Amino acid sequence: MPLPSGPAEHVERALCVLAHPDDVDFGSAGTVAGWTATGTEVTYCIVTDGDAGGFDDTPRDQMGPLRRAEQRAAAAAVGVTDVRFLGYPDGRLELTLDLRRDISRVIRQVRPQRVLTSSPERLWERIGASHPDHMTVGESTLRAVYPDARNPFAFPELLADEGLDAWTVAEVWMGASPRADHAVDVTDVVDRKLAALAHHVTQVSHLPAGQLAEFVTGWMRQTARTHGLPDGRLAEAFHVVHTA
Repeated sequence: MPLPSGPAEHVERALCVLAHPDDVDFGSAGTVAGWTATGTEVTYCIVTDGDAGGFDDTPRDQMGPLRRAEQRAAAAAVGVTDVRFLGYPDGRLELTLDLRRDISRVIRQVRPQRVLTSSPERLWERIGASHPDHMTVGESTLRAVYPDARNPFAFPELLADEGLDAWTVAEVWMGASPRADHAVDVTDVVDRKLAALAHHVTQVSHLPAGQLAEFVTGWMRQTARTHGLPDGRLAEAFHVVHTA
């Protein structure tokens, strides 16, 4: 059977698996806003609490709870109410079986047709997008999608102890990829993306007024231009892989 020529026009459920609070908002909040507006139920799975982030003297034991609250508020700005945190240490993620199992658990719980995550490949043109945690989560998520979540004999405790049946994800969208092949026009929902980003106070409050919006829209304008959208449009780009 031939693979689909492009991503599904609409899915019932989507799961976004990212390393840190704010990752989904910088890279994908416009896309998520478009999905929720058309009725897709979106869940966020954030692997760390972002406790190694920030730009001031906030005590480290307070940073994680602050960033969890920021992410929940940011999610609400784009229509997402189901936000889950795995609690792994920020900046110290490794490709482990435990992480694969924990992501597989969420996939089996949510049963999404689409998973959005970060690329496991380094983007040399924009090194900040290729934080080691981002690449680790991308690779771990892909391994959870295939083969772990769909294989009833992988992590058998998920079925035996938790009653979580195997689940096959149809497609994966990877952000910050050197192979991006699908652009989403987010011009009409950019205000919702910027509202989401503004909730990440611990990460953006050090920027001068207006600089965040200028930076983000400039970045998205270039993305739109690269992918052939008309002048003045804004886009987010992904590498879409069919995995069913």
